[in-house]
Amino acid sequence: MATDPSAPAPAPAPASVDLYNAAYGQYSADAQQAVRAATYGQDLGQTGWMTADELQHFSTLLKLTPTSQVLEVGSGSGGPALHLADTVGCTITGLDVNAFGVRTAQEQAAQRHLDDRAQFQVIDAGQALPFDPDSFDAVICNDAVCHIPGRAGLLAEWFRVLRPGGLMLFTDAMVITGVVSHEEIARRSSIGTYFYLPPGENERLIGEAGFELVGREDRTAAAAAISGRWHDARASHRDALLATEGEAQFAGLQAFLWCVHTLTAERRLSRYMYLARKPD
Repeated sequence: MATDPSAPAPAPAPASVDLYNAAYGQYSADAQQAVRAATYGQDLGQTGWMTADELQHFSTLLKLTPTSQVLEVGSGSGGPALHLADTVGCTITGLDVNAFGVRTAQEQAAQRHLDDRAQFQVIDAGQALPFDPDSFDAVICNDAVCHIPGRAGLLAEWFRVLRPGGLMLFTDAMVITGVVSHEEIARRSSIGTYFYLPPGENERLIGEAGFELVGREDRTAAAAAISGRWHDARASHRDALLATEGEAQFAGLQAFLWCVHTLTAERRLSRYMYLARKPD
C-alpha cells in the first residue's frame, strides 16, 4: 500500500461509515473471514490493530493464569476474549455497546463450548459498571478506549472493580504525534466517535485515577501494518464485499483504512499500550 504523502488521496468518503455493524453482522461470511485471515494471519474475529501475537504479549504482561478473573472493555465480537479463555483458561467477562458484536460473541462462545468461562454483555462502559469493587484481577481494553467519553471516570471505574495488586492494560491509537489536518481527522473519525489526546495525557489520567504506571509501549507499527494489509485484502475481495456493502460503504471503509495507514506510517497519529497496577 502506498505511503508516499504526495500520492493522490482516494475519492471523498461518506461523512460516516458503518464498520462495526457490517463486520459483526457479516462475521461468518466467506469474504469477511478471508479478509481477516489476510489481515491478521490468525483470525480471531478482531476488528482492531491487534494480532494474536500481540494479544499473547498482552496476556503475559497482565500475568494471566487459569484462575484469573478478567474484564475486557470493548470486546466486540468476542474473538480475543475467547482466545484468552481457550489458551490461558481464565474466566473473562466482555462488555460492548454494540449488540451485534455481543450476540456474535455469545454465539461463538456457545459453539466453542467456552460459555462457562466467557460471558458477554451489552453495556455502555462509559457509565458506572455493574460490578462490585475488587471483582477482577485484570482489565484489558484493546483499541476501544478512544471511543468512550469521560476517560477520567472510565479509569476510575476500572480502578474500583480491580482487586488490589490487579493490572489493567489498554491501547490507544489516537495519540496525536504530528500535524494532522481537519480532513484527515474527519476521515479517521468516519466510522464512529473518537477522542484524540496529546502525548502524556493518558499517563496523567492513569496517575490521577490512582494507578501506578508499570509500562508503556509504542505499538504504532502494528497499526500501520494491519491497516495496510486490511485495505489490500478488502481490495482483493472487492466484488464479494460490494455485494453486501454497496459502493458507498466499500469506498468509505477503503478511504478510512488508507487514512489510518498513512497517518500511522508517517507517525503523525500513534498507537500506545499502557500497563498500570492498582496498589495493594
